[in-house]
Amino acid sequence: MRSAIQSLTSLVPRLLIVLHDLAMIVAVWLGLRWLAAMAGAPPAPSLATELVVAVITQGIVLQLVGLYQGLWRFASVPDLANLVRGALLGVLLIVAILFLIGLLPDVPRRVLFPYPVALVVMLGLPRVLYRLWKDYRLRTTNADAKRVLVLGAGRTAENLLRELASDGRYSAVGLLDDNPALKGAKVRGVPVLGPIGDLPYIAQETAPNLLVIAMPSASASEMQRVVELCDDTGLPFRAAPRLTDVLAGRPQRLELSEVRIEDLLGRPPVEFDPTLGMGSVTGKRVLVTGAGGSIGSELARQCAAAGAAELIVFERAELPLCEITEELARRFPDVPVVPLLADCGDPVACTIALAGKVDYVFHAAACKQVPLLETQTREALRNNVVASSVLARACREAGVDNFVLISTDKAICPVNVLGASKRFAELACQAELEGSAVRLSVVRFGNVLDSAGSVVPLFRQQIAAGGPVTVTHPEVTRYFMTIPEACQLILHSVSLASENGAVYALDMGRPVAIRELAEQMIRLSGKRPGIDIAVSYTGLRPGEKLHEILFHPQERYQRTRHPRILQAKPREIGTGHLRQLLASLDALLADPGATDALTDLLRDAVPEYRPEARQGDDPYPADLKPD
Repeated sequence: MRSAIQSLTSLVPRLLIVLHDLAMIVAVWLGLRWLAAMAGAPPAPSLATELVVAVITQGIVLQLVGLYQGLWRFASVPDLANLVRGALLGVLLIVAILFLIGLLPDVPRRVLFPYPVALVVMLGLPRVLYRLWKDYRLRTTNADAKRVLVLGAGRTAENLLRELASDGRYSAVGLLDDNPALKGAKVRGVPVLGPIGDLPYIAQETAPNLLVIAMPSASASEMQRVVELCDDTGLPFRAAPRLTDVLAGRPQRLELSEVRIEDLLGRPPVEFDPTLGMGSVTGKRVLVTGAGGSIGSELARQCAAAGAAELIVFERAELPLCEITEELARRFPDVPVVPLLADCGDPVACTIALAGKVDYVFHAAACKQVPLLETQTREALRNNVVASSVLARACREAGVDNFVLISTDKAICPVNVLGASKRFAELACQAELEGSAVRLSVVRFGNVLDSAGSVVPLFRQQIAAGGPVTVTHPEVTRYFMTIPEACQLILHSVSLASENGAVYALDMGRPVAIRELAEQMIRLSGKRPGIDIAVSYTGLRPGEKLHEILFHPQERYQRTRHPRILQAKPREIGTGHLRQLLASLDALLADPGATDALTDLLRDAVPEYRPEARQGDDPYPADLKPD
């Protein structure tokens, strides 16, 4: 009963609008008939019939053109277009019906010709006036609204101003834009006060409570400049919601989001053709190891979204496996998901996982924490090297088509156990798959933003706790990429693979100074680095170096069909020697006292591994200097 009453109540406003429009149709027709009579036209012998034809025909046409799908509160240009379309189509149908029933000769042309224009005015004017009245009330009745200064005066700013006006919690005091032609102009009644560079001065004059950045097309360098200017004012600042956020399901009320840290990394995000990368796994059986981790889980999502025929998620941590399995089942109910709780170093588990025909194996499972692994050589070799070797061998025996190894830029001229073990894993997979039908691809990552263990979540926690934010060294730099970039790079490496064992990397632009990243994150939180939140330097941790490098001088990188993906030819390896080292590694892992021997074996397998190199030195060993 209550739902029926609610439904009826919701229909009342639209019913009143329909009745208003029908009354306006009658008024327009009678008014034009009266004007025609005043001009000397003969009286109407069948005025009642004319009114019935006009009201019924025009009412149906207005409904069909979609006029009643909108609300008066949000009347806009599309509603005006519907009105014009409905009036023109309506008068044509009215003329046709009057002709068919023999009444057209009785209707003067001075009634029919001005009818569409008069109807548009009589129906459109009340809608416009109502909207202007509502907007005025919102601007004048909320004295507690936050004063907002908007940076940008484009389409995003216009949409933002509309939302600010309807929300009621904010009041726009002005806009800033670097286009000199816009100075003095108004956007939805809000003036453009000057260029963005004048923000510190204009902020003092207008006294806003909040700055809002409405510049979705700004480059990374432009965004960094804007953020620094916002920071100079000492005011809190936010970003206007992006179209992608809206399409993903925006909240009921306007929410201004924090500026994304990805916008400040010194380069625009790399664009990929999703049909090229994701199309490779459509309709295929796919295995993802480390599926509970940051990269593995996102890779599993993208494979499921691409329409994989079956997705096997391989993970040794119980809770992450449960979480990703449940998420995939909920979001992609049409994709069969097979969870496997096991370790990649277990040959039997690998055989079980690869039972049947598996088309793609994405090996993302690995130990990745640099300082921790410096004292955990055994586990680094067991999990990163032996497990990769076992899985690659199982793929060869099962006849897998494609094996993709996720590696790291730290594998190039490594100075830490992580980098050396991942380079050893690359060599082990080459040795295991040499001469087989399995196509091997190696994908090397830079640091992945917001992945487990990255600096971004750590900085967020430290900022939330009031600081200090800890940076290892004021000059340390790293290459960064986003999780979507990392996963798309993996998928594209499959579609781009031209030779077995190829190594792929993303052209990530300039390296980012971690000190600058920390300071920008502090600014994004509405604080000032060094004043509200301190930045302290703790010194390089074990295994760390000041700067990473993207390319080994002997690998001859070249660009692929995608201009931002680089491909290198694999270096020649001694397969026989590597297999001997792998056999020795199995024996040493069974010996509790073999720590020093494991380190010696790692040096033997990866001759460029030089942990004794002083941190901060030239990243290239003397005998591997690039030309």
